[in-house]
Amino acid sequence: MFSAKPAPITNEERQHRLERLRRLMQGQGVTALLLGSTESLRYFTGLVWHQSERLLGAVITSTSLHYIVPGFEKSRVDTLPHLEGEVHIWQEEESPAALVASLIGDKGRVALDDALPLFIYHSLAKALGQDRLLDGGALISSLRSRKSSSEIAIIQYAMDLTLEVQKRAHGIMKPGIRASEVVRFIDEQHRELGGEGGSYFCIVSFGTATSLPHGADGDQTLQEGDVILVDTGTRIDGYHSDITRTCVLDEPDADFARAWAIEREAQQAVFDAAKPGASCGSLDDAARSVLAKHELGPDYALPGLPHRAGHGLGLEIHEAPYIVRGNSLPLSEGMCFSNEPMLVYPDRFGIRLEDHIYMGEDGAKWFTQPAISPTQPFSD
Repeated sequence: MFSAKPAPITNEERQHRLERLRRLMQGQGVTALLLGSTESLRYFTGLVWHQSERLLGAVITSTSLHYIVPGFEKSRVDTLPHLEGEVHIWQEEESPAALVASLIGDKGRVALDDALPLFIYHSLAKALGQDRLLDGGALISSLRSRKSSSEIAIIQYAMDLTLEVQKRAHGIMKPGIRASEVVRFIDEQHRELGGEGGSYFCIVSFGTATSLPHGADGDQTLQEGDVILVDTGTRIDGYHSDITRTCVLDEPDADFARAWAIEREAQQAVFDAAKPGASCGSLDDAARSVLAKHELGPDYALPGLPHRAGHGLGLEIHEAPYIVRGNSLPLSEGMCFSNEPMLVYPDRFGIRLEDHIYMGEDGAKWFTQPAISPTQPFSD
């Protein structure tokens, strides 16, 4: 069906990530970086924790790794996989920001995980001084956005798994089936094939509901001749898959067939524009040029493309790099992103063909092969 499951990310690779981070910190004059309970904490340390009103995170300096942990959670943290580092606890009546300040000292610039909640930022500003705090987002994303071969192998496995689930879901489509039944089936299939927690998300839309990019509220029933849109994914070792197919069960009418072909042309244009060194924004431009040629749009006007042409993917379902107008970030080896220039005809139908790309040493590669036609949503 698909290749053997790849090995998870090793602590050796995480240590290498920390070494690269520290070199960047030194080059930018950053004394310390504070991570919250975010995917970046997982990326650098392997520790998986969900954000709450209590700060649990890590302080990375040029020579050390410190964990900031609520006192009563230490016993659980001790049981979880994570890189070795010194654990510092704070009790309920104490300030975790003060603990962070005591570790960093009263000098130097401190970069903050850009996914930290605002209330944590305010407490740190009081404890450290606002002028010492920097946005660490660019520092972090410069590393996370360029995937290693190990990360790409995991994402490829997750994509292969979800593609198989998409095929199975297509096999149960028939007039009278409810969207909720398909959602449940997809979750079951993700679980059966080893996806972590089943489906991470799932959108199943029929008919005019396909013109709403993220689906409609309530349940729907598939009617004869309806357009079908299925967008779903799962996680493997924390890394996401995300694939969308739009199809019809019987031969489409001329309007839908033409629109589907335009969508596929726009998707191919994005792939063809994905050259090493090309700006992320130029890929979005390529998709819109196709639509303009067919007198759709312009810009975000409908019928046309109402959103960016794609998003990065990894430990988060949406992360850098973003394939959006004006993004001057150049594509480089290891970047992974979606290719989904959705075409929307309001109150009629929407067509999203979503496959993902990774930038190899010699250019763009598909994680999954694009759909063939409105009635052939898979390449084999």
